[in-house]
This record gives sequence, C-alpha cells and structure tokens, in this order.
Amino acid sequence: MANNKARAAQLTSVEAIRTKLTKPRLNSFFAGIGGFDLGFERAGISPAFHCELNSFCTSVLRRHWPSVPCVPNILEVTAAEIPDADVWCGGFPCQDVSVARGWLGRDGLKGKNTGLFYPFAELVKQKMPTVVLMENVSGLLSSHDGRDFAVILQTFQLLGYGVAWRIFNTRYFGAPQSRPRVYICAWKNSARSALNVLYEPGCTTTPESARLGFLRPTRCEETGAHVPEVAFCLAATSGRHTGTDWSRSYISYHDEVRRLTPTECEKLQGFPEGWTLPHEDFHLSDDAIDTMRYHAIGNAVSVPVVEWVARRIATELKATKSKAEGLEPVKAAIEYAKKRVPDFASAKASTVQIETFADHDDAPKIKWNNGGVMFGGLCHMSPVSPAPKKPIHSRVVDSLDKVKPSSRYFLSPNAATGILRRVESQERQLFDPLATALTRLAMKASLKHSSDKREPLAQKSR
Repeated sequence: MANNKARAAQLTSVEAIRTKLTKPRLNSFFAGIGGFDLGFERAGISPAFHCELNSFCTSVLRRHWPSVPCVPNILEVTAAEIPDADVWCGGFPCQDVSVARGWLGRDGLKGKNTGLFYPFAELVKQKMPTVVLMENVSGLLSSHDGRDFAVILQTFQLLGYGVAWRIFNTRYFGAPQSRPRVYICAWKNSARSALNVLYEPGCTTTPESARLGFLRPTRCEETGAHVPEVAFCLAATSGRHTGTDWSRSYISYHDEVRRLTPTECEKLQGFPEGWTLPHEDFHLSDDAIDTMRYHAIGNAVSVPVVEWVARRIATELKATKSKAEGLEPVKAAIEYAKKRVPDFASAKASTVQIETFADHDDAPKIKWNNGGVMFGGLCHMSPVSPAPKKPIHSRVVDSLDKVKPSSRYFLSPNAATGILRRVESQERQLFDPLATALTRLAMKASLKHSSDKREPLAQKSR
C-alpha cells in the first residue's frame, strides 16, 4: 500500500513537471516596464526572457521578475541567447510613426527607433515562434501613406505567418483612458488563429459617443477633486503641462489644479499602484524618478487590453495543440473572416494584395482600415469597433489618490494663466470644472501682479 502511494505521488510529481515544462511561455522585446508580461502572466503565460535597453525600465523589470534574464540591446542579441517560447511580444518604438511628431516629421520604418522592427523581425525569422503580438500607435497605419504597415504585413507573410490587426481603445477594457493603439497578431501558418485572437464571433459593437466621457463631470468624495469620466491619452512626458493642455488630463479643485501623480497614471494604464518604483539599488531624487516613471508609463502598453488578448491567445494555443500544422488555403482564411465577423462581409470591406504597396518606394498610397486580416499576401479589411463585445466601464475618479498629494504636483498661478492664453489663442474648449479652476487660479497671479506694482509706489510715498 505504501509503495502504491509513493508511486502515485511520484507520478503526480512527474505530471506536474511535465505540465510546467509544456506551459506556454513568453519572450518580451522592447519590454519597458513589463505591461505585456503582466497581462500575459495574468492569463497564465509566464515571461521567460526580456529585452530592454532603458536602465530605469530594466530596474523595474528586475524588481518584479528577478529571475528572468534581460538582454539590453536588440541590435546585439543573438538567437542562441533567446529561450524557446510559444509567444513573442514586442511594442517596438513608436516615435517615428507617431502623429504627435507632426505629419512631416515621421521617418516611419526608416527611423532609428521604429526601424528596430527589422532586427526584431530577423530574430523572429531565426526562431519562428508560434505567435507574435505587437502593439503600436494607430499612426503606424498611415505612416508613409500606409506603406510602412504594408512592409510589416509583407514581412510576416514571407515568413509564413497569418496576420490580424485591430485598433483597440483602452477606455473600453476597464482603464478609463482614451488610448487607441493598433494590436497586430501574427500566427504561424494560420490567419484563422490570428483572427480568433483579436475578434469575437459576430459583428463588432460600437459603444456610445466617445466624446461624452470627456464631458461628464465626476467628483472625488475624499478630496473634492473634479475630473471627467475618461482621461486623455497619457503621453511619454515628464507629466508637467505643455502647450497642448487641452489634450492633457488635470485634476481640478475649487481654485487649484494639479497634474496626475505617477500612481494615478499607473492605474490609468491598468498597473497596480507603485508598480513603476525601481529596484532598491536605483538611486535618484524623487523628482528625477517621477519623470522617469511618467515617461515609462506613457510608453507602456495598457495591461487590461493585453490581458484580454493574452487570454484569447492562451485559449487558441490549447485549441491548436491537437491540430496538425499546415498552411491553410489563402481564400479559405478570408472567407472564414467574413463568416466569423460580419463586418468583413459588409459593403465597406475591401481586399488588396500586399505586394502592390510594400515592395518599392514609389508604391501607391493605401488607407488601412482599423481592422483586418492577411494571409498569403491577400489582405481583407473593414472598419471595426475599438471595443470588445462587453465593454468594461470605468471612471478616472476611481483611479485618483485618496489623499491630496504634495504641492509639487500643483500648477502655479502663472502656469494657469499660460494655459488659458494658449487655449484661447487656439480656440480650444476645456472641461468646464477645469476651466473654472484655472480661471480662479490665474486670478491669483493677476492679484499678485497688481500687488507687486503697488508696493514700490507705497515705498516711494514713504
């Protein structure tokens, strides 16, 4: 009896080891502060490898995953250094395709930052993981008149991957920040699996008017702060005010205005509070670390969106384990897309050959829709919703710190005056409670200015 129990325990142990060894793993490139890794980990897929150059970000990664190896420079990493993993992810740099740089200042895939896509694709070619998930700004679809995105699609087509893409907005996934980003899923030999990851069956559903979330006021009971339901997109900046203040999220009080704190920004991206605090051996001033936290959070992927996608990847990996690998017919993949997602069978849908737009500099322009699928060079696309079938409602007010933060996060009266001047000159409109608070705050600057002018006169009269 004892021997039977020991044998059973041994078999159980062997099965546990086998399960652990066969559990899907993730290799994370341009890892940043681990947004992909956290989302996949929540979906049951653990990180096995990091590639990240920024020293602050690597410090954050080391605090959360001390045993995961990290290679700093993708230009120097070799395929031999990379462990086997079912899934690779990469939020390759967006600076050269972001419309924030202006339409004429975008170098696209020829830029030194976004151009790092090429060494990433070369490593994919050498290792051929089952799934590659990428994220970037929506401007990637229009960069160089659409040719850059065509190059990305063609790159994966030549490697034998099926590709689906879709713009998702963070605000519909449980984090109250309007953050549209294009997610690109490449699946080895299968456009069908890539499509299953990014698209639920049936027509995509569009939520209410996106603008309403920026207008509806909410109030924090603990501090009296006023904010709209939805925040503007977090940028990779220091968090301080700039010349584009109508597209920044501020916290308003009666006659005070402040910027978001790093912990509030973390929550707006779906990270736990304090996630971006670096490892204990990273020594800088609080202000310097705050700046790095703002930059890192603004560059990060939104964890709830990644988790939603990652869970679907995990499900699809299980479903395809029992299927024999092999190329599916190109037209069959497109027909499957039309049946699964009726948007792709609508009058607004269109089909193009990728090679037409990607193989030379003077290729024709192309306007990519916000959703599509590609296999074997044949690409089918259509306008689709940026939300899942069941959007998760959330509010900025629930992400606010419950105590009023340090005065260093608050704007000065002069800063308020500058914001109002720029908003007026460019004929913009602010959230009403913010406009009122800025006006009251700016009055303090006006009163101080008047007081300073009277003081010398009083001294002279004496």
